[in-house]
Amino acid sequence: MPAETTDTMTEYREQAVESERGALVAVLVMVILGVAGIFAVS
Repeated sequence: MPAETTDTMTEYREQAVESERGALVAVLVMVILGVAGIFAVS
């Protein structure tokens, strides 16, 4: 039983890290696009 619970916890933690990384990448892309847009307008 303990082994199964730790497996599910590590799987959940890995999924959380992946979604966090995805959110970080999305924010970075938005910032880069915003800066590029400002330079394109000016």
